[in-house]
Amino acid sequence: QVQLVESGGGLVQAGGSLRLSCAASERTLYTYNMGWFRQAPGKERTFVSAISKSGGRTYYADSVKGRFTISRDNAKSTVYLQMNSLKPEDTAVYYCAADSSYYVYQSDREYDYWGQGTQVTVSS
Repeated sequence: QVQLVESGGGLVQAGGSLRLSCAASERTLYTYNMGWFRQAPGKERTFVSAISKSGGRTYYADSVKGRFTISRDNAKSTVYLQMNSLKPEDTAVYYCAADSSYYVYQSDREYDYWGQGTQVTVSS
């Protein structure tokens, strides 16, 4: 069972940037597709971005395309989410998740392992 730990959240002004990291407990992270999801207060958890096992395929929610970039370093067992041009509506708890399926999913129901989340707050 892989354990995931997110970091890098914080408070930033609108237009600013943050980079989230998701570190895995084991070196076999390359066997997992990875996703980032977020949950704002009083709302459901939603898809943000996902990356295939090798990093060759990436996917983004329309709301973050052109602003967020997902990447991974399998040698470091870490996945990143670079967030630029942040908006107040990006405020949420951000979670990383791992899934060993063949396909890269955008539904949180398909992911098997989850981190504890990291808070991102964007002030206007």
